[in-house]
Amino acid sequence: MSTLKDRLTADMRAALKARDELTTSTLRMALAAVGTAEVSGKAKRELSDDEVVAVLTKEAKKRREAATAFADAGRAEQAARESAEGEVLDRYLPKQLSDAELTALVTQALAAGGFTGRAQMGPAMKAAQAAVAGQAEGGRVAAEVRRQLGL
Repeated sequence: MSTLKDRLTADMRAALKARDELTTSTLRMALAAVGTAEVSGKAKRELSDDEVVAVLTKEAKKRREAATAFADAGRAEQAARESAEGEVLDRYLPKQLSDAELTALVTQALAAGGFTGRAQMGPAMKAAQAAVAGQAEGGRVAAEVRRQLGL
């Protein structure tokens, strides 16, 4: 078992004992998503910590999008719940880069690869995502790459 998955399980059990319903349900959902990812494909396998972080990132993004949708629909109570679930998941994700840090990393990645124009957007994004390593959302990275490539 990966250490992050162990931590999620231990924290879920602690929340269950403390009768913390929000944390318990959120971590159950996260562990279910990890379990689903483990059995997807041809054979069941254990996920590495990086793969677990990717699953948690996807789940946290779903929570943010749902909170925005609920807020736009005037359903503040559901929006607050989704936001709270996202905050629980954020405890297990790497610290997000600031705008200045993101700009510096993307600049380094583009300079190292010699990327300059529109035709190189795909390879530039791949290099930038590798440099950022999950510490910023893909949309933020793509926006910064486009800005620096002058698109």
